[in-house]
Amino acid sequence: MKKMKFGLSALGVAVSVALTGLSVNVSAAEPTLSKEDFEKAKTIYFQRCAGCHGTLRKGATGKSLEPENTMKLGQERLEKIISFGTEGGMNNFDDIMPAEDIKLMATYVQMEPPIPPEMDIALMKERRQVFVEPKDYPTKPLHGRNWENFFLVIERDVGKIAVIDGDTKEVVAHVPTGYAVHVLKAAEHHNKLHSENPGRFWYTMGRDGKLTKIDLWQMPDKMKVAEVQIAYDARDVAVSGDGKYVVGGGYWPPHFVIVDAVSMEPLKVVSSRGVNVDGKYVNESRVAAVYDTPNQSSWLVSMKELGQMWQVDYTDLNNLKIVKMDTAKFLHDGFYDPTGRYFQIAANASNKMVVVDTETQKLEALIDVDKLPHPGPGANWMDEKCGPVGGTTHLGVGKVTVWGNDPAGHKDQAWKICYEVETDGPGLFIRTHPNSDYVWADQTKHPEPEVQQSIQVIDKKTREIVKTIRLTDKPGYATVHSEFNNDGSEVWVSVWNRKDSKEPNGEIIIFDAKTLEEKARVKGLYAPTGKFNVHNRVNHVT
Repeated sequence: MKKMKFGLSALGVAVSVALTGLSVNVSAAEPTLSKEDFEKAKTIYFQRCAGCHGTLRKGATGKSLEPENTMKLGQERLEKIISFGTEGGMNNFDDIMPAEDIKLMATYVQMEPPIPPEMDIALMKERRQVFVEPKDYPTKPLHGRNWENFFLVIERDVGKIAVIDGDTKEVVAHVPTGYAVHVLKAAEHHNKLHSENPGRFWYTMGRDGKLTKIDLWQMPDKMKVAEVQIAYDARDVAVSGDGKYVVGGGYWPPHFVIVDAVSMEPLKVVSSRGVNVDGKYVNESRVAAVYDTPNQSSWLVSMKELGQMWQVDYTDLNNLKIVKMDTAKFLHDGFYDPTGRYFQIAANASNKMVVVDTETQKLEALIDVDKLPHPGPGANWMDEKCGPVGGTTHLGVGKVTVWGNDPAGHKDQAWKICYEVETDGPGLFIRTHPNSDYVWADQTKHPEPEVQQSIQVIDKKTREIVKTIRLTDKPGYATVHSEFNNDGSEVWVSVWNRKDSKEPNGEIIIFDAKTLEEKARVKGLYAPTGKFNVHNRVNHVT
């Protein structure tokens, strides 16, 4: 067998990550690519595929794409899968990738995956940048706007966050961040350091591991105050309840990093590699959801491939206390119940919702749901029969599953399925607000444009879909992620162009939360996806 070596360049301008030391085994009978095509395919894989299939392609939410599996499918079959998607929740790419790129990716996944390097704390410190010194932070907002009703909107493909005034609907700023930000978090209502102004400072985590600090009191050109890279591939971030620390979770390298929340200096790196719930050692144990615990001085850190929730006490970094709770694979994203005691998180490929008790630090329940649950930031509401409930959409089936989540007041309904609603297609996000009669669920994972571009509205009282709203009919566009404004009177929904673009190519459509009629539009956005209302997120409004 012949071994060829390629020196890897950066993962594209937006990613700015150099991965070196790749070794790829090829032979005359195996698929091969030129160095240039391999580099291009590697970048596309990072941007489009790694999140579900893993850096090493061992699979998680998506199936394993290791050569022993992909070569059995062959070039033609792989091209069809990439082009048209699957009923199991994989998107079609025929409307956003040219045929030559689809062919390229079908070949690439039949080759041995490159193994990226590790990242130590010294390198992280080198990649820290401070743009505004903490001593120069303003003591009051400089722009005179109602910043507590700002929306922070991910502009995925250009590596920015759009800050939008929720009152005037004006775009205040496009703040540069890491590539394809996945999540934003703020210091919350119980934060002691910034207790008078929770939500002022926001921390974003890019797919490229760049952790960016944003100050909403600054003028637009000064809102980005600092950044540090803590991984090459990452997803989530959380702020400690005392406001001292930020924790960032890495997909690769598999670790989480504790950072000083003020200076953004990396302080401690903790490996997430270990033995999973099946007793097998996992090298690529990715850190998925990371959340502050509202009632304790700790974080919840989800270990995707291990099937464990780690509750990390941050009161003593030198003697870090971690409680490891065995749950289920493959942990992804979740949300708290209204009390802040119980965390409800999807174990995607296990088809379960996992519930952990942050007070007892034990597994509370496993709820069997349908294929590939994915609640995103989730939704809690009151049901007339079951009392307080939570809900999730699914990546693999058109369904919203609802369960009881009040063991104190509704013990008989707690952690049991209350009801299910069949939707037109699989989706990514479900949201509601205490002042709203409705729950909104997108269908972004359906391959048919008509369904992919629509969002469905469910009546909390009747448990039925009362309206299906198609937001666009443009090829390559999808409807994704709803978010309410601070008082629950409006619902903001993204129209997302799935094609890469350096020009504004998306918008947000705003609906009246009671009449369900369109109210306004915010244009001039770059691939807008997730939206985060300051008041709602700081106060755990779901």
